[in-house]
Amino acid sequence: MIGVLTGFSIIGSVIALGYVIQRTGLIGDNALLPLSRLIYFFASPALLFTVMVSADVGVLFSRGVLVTAMTMAICVAAFVAASRLLFRMPAPDTVIGILTSVQANAGNIGLPVSVYVLGDAQYVAPVMLLQNLVLTPVCLIILDLSTQATIDLRTVVLQPVRNPAIIASLSGLVIAVSGVHVPDVLLQPVELVGDACVPLFLLTFGMALHGQRFLAPGSGRRQVATVTAVKVLVMPVAAFVLGRYVFGLPDAVLFPVVVVAALPTAQNVYNFAVRFGKGESMTISAVMLTTLLSVPILVLIAGVLHP
Repeated sequence: MIGVLTGFSIIGSVIALGYVIQRTGLIGDNALLPLSRLIYFFASPALLFTVMVSADVGVLFSRGVLVTAMTMAICVAAFVAASRLLFRMPAPDTVIGILTSVQANAGNIGLPVSVYVLGDAQYVAPVMLLQNLVLTPVCLIILDLSTQATIDLRTVVLQPVRNPAIIASLSGLVIAVSGVHVPDVLLQPVELVGDACVPLFLLTFGMALHGQRFLAPGSGRRQVATVTAVKVLVMPVAAFVLGRYVFGLPDAVLFPVVVVAALPTAQNVYNFAVRFGKGESMTISAVMLTTLLSVPILVLIAGVLHP
């Protein structure tokens, strides 16, 4: 219980600082977009690379990871169905909605929760790998392609090697699989830039909160409610049902799988929304709501499922 509250108090204080920075105008009124670009092109790829380099590749073959992957697929399908049948959202907005519904805050919330609640940081590694190597790259490729005026075959083929997040993730995974040792003199500068990613994410999110009217008329309340429900309700329930009744996971494995599934939406989804100019209002509202609602949900899961 204390671990959940500790993780949220840490990120809440940094988000509050970002809000104060924007409210007081200390770095100007137009700083949000350049900071988002700095995160997208440099800080985030550096963090992804260092995570992949040190990842335990063997975790990709566990039953818990299969449950996590199937849970993500179910939630993606749920939002796509809602987008198509209820909202008629364009493709770029639908992709942002998918990320908002599924992309878990495995870093700046998941890591503290994993350490303090689950006892080991390794439990968030599988979802980080799935997000960084499958969900995020695919969604970013679709976003890149769907926001361009014209698309040709050369653009489609070269897209994966032009996206910094994909390049960083795949490069780190190749090094991890090969067992190649990266000298500290080369790795530490990348780690240093990557260390700036989480605080920059939180600061820019706090800055974006200033002046926002959450769930105001015309801001897409039904879409926000849908992505929020998928993230904080459908995802942990699906993980529990699949883990217990389909795969028969023991309690010691089921508990971390459900906890990770209940993590709120990652703040970097808002960075993607700003970067592509799609779904910003929906995303920032959903990130805020899922972060608030996930606290009692995580406490409930810890009380009921803790082995």
